[in-house]
Amino acid sequence: MNKMEIYNPLVLTSVIPLLGVLTLFLIPSTNVHLCRIVALWTACFTFLSSVSLWLQFDQGTSLFQFSKTYSWFSSLNFYYTIGIDGISLFFILLTAFLIVVCILVSWGSIQIHVKEYLICFLLLEFLLIQVFCVLDLFLFYIYFESVLIPMFLIIGIWGSRERKIRAAYQFFLYTLVGSLLMLVALLLIYFQTGTTDLQILWNTEFTESRQILLWLAFFASFAVKIPMIPFHIWLPEAHAEAPTAGSVILAGILLKMGGYGFLRFSLPMFPMATIYFTPLVYTLSLIAAIYASLTTLRQVDLKKIIAYSSVSHMGFVTIGIFTLNTQGVEGSILLMLSHGLVSSALFLCVGVLYDRHKTRIVKYYSGLSQVMPMFTVFFLFFTFANMGFPGTSSFIGEILVLIGAFQVNTLLTFFTAISMILGAAYSIWLFNRVSFGLLKLQYYSSFQDISRREFWILFPLVALTLWMGIYPNAFLNEIHFSVTSLLEQFSYTP
Repeated sequence: MNKMEIYNPLVLTSVIPLLGVLTLFLIPSTNVHLCRIVALWTACFTFLSSVSLWLQFDQGTSLFQFSKTYSWFSSLNFYYTIGIDGISLFFILLTAFLIVVCILVSWGSIQIHVKEYLICFLLLEFLLIQVFCVLDLFLFYIYFESVLIPMFLIIGIWGSRERKIRAAYQFFLYTLVGSLLMLVALLLIYFQTGTTDLQILWNTEFTESRQILLWLAFFASFAVKIPMIPFHIWLPEAHAEAPTAGSVILAGILLKMGGYGFLRFSLPMFPMATIYFTPLVYTLSLIAAIYASLTTLRQVDLKKIIAYSSVSHMGFVTIGIFTLNTQGVEGSILLMLSHGLVSSALFLCVGVLYDRHKTRIVKYYSGLSQVMPMFTVFFLFFTFANMGFPGTSSFIGEILVLIGAFQVNTLLTFFTAISMILGAAYSIWLFNRVSFGLLKLQYYSSFQDISRREFWILFPLVALTLWMGIYPNAFLNEIHFSVTSLLEQFSYTP
């Protein structure tokens, strides 16, 4: 028995959040402080365990690592198999890190049903980690859909405004209906091949007409999750009504599940259909990148501004994925990771303002640099990171996507670059509107800069954004072999 069989860090990372959920169930709801301590330590241990995954990860291979198979439903050829490669590694790390951030940011702001709130986040963490490490299509679908339940509760119960129930139902129904076609496709695949094992399906050839049908079914599910225009209507509403921590996890991780689904399923399983529908994806992605940027300029709610900017960035990501070359795909993965950090940080900054002044309407804010200098510095940094300023993580992702797009089509690159210019326009407009000008003392009589807790939540996000922007090889080295293997498998298929 080797060391890997005795100690598997992936199994440990998967199990810790579930143990935290079970522990919270045993704690009385009245003991709020103990519930928070248990949830925080559980999230921290999960994050440390995920870091050990990175430290032990072998970057010189594209094979799945830390694999473990459990007999689950052997009579139907179902096995519970988990494993990670360079693509899924950093999504697990990002999930574990942002859950710690979510628990810290909610420390004092959530006062009702605190135990249930923390259970929802730890359960969400368990489900998301399973989404990124499970190697079975059927189990992926189960976890992919199960994520909706705790997120639905977080928006519907702990949302900040009156429309939260409507936003929760809109989020739930949009994403659930979009995934029903994926369930039909899953059953079709199972009845044709007799298995849902991902590694077997990667080596299974489907006819071209079958690929087109299956690709469209999977696309319907993933496009809603990203979300691509015109499937994006639920996102601004969900962000506007969710609590700050809900917006952080929604922007940081849930929007990445669609992109991850494309990389893990659509490209390797349906290569001919992927090539066939690439022009459609480019068209929808460009509309998303440009239209969402223009829409952002006319929003009045701070959260909706960041939500629409997320739609624009995700359009950038899908262009990178469907360039089908190494630079484009690696750039899209880096851009997803970067967006998870930067967009989450911007929602945290908006949360800081909302906690103090109970409004997110832009017209009420002006001249905050005079009374909240530390907040303004953080807000400036993440505004520049959001528009892809050199030295930040988004710049590396965007430049790689543009290089990949240039190899495919120069006109595509030109219109993609226009969305970057528009991104700079709304980012600078927002920062200028909030930070400079005259203080609107007719609305507020007192101001408070960020607290020590808020500083130590935002500071690691600054450090990670700079690290990824200045030394991206720390991330690209792990990603490279998995992406190369994906594209080789793709190119060898007739």
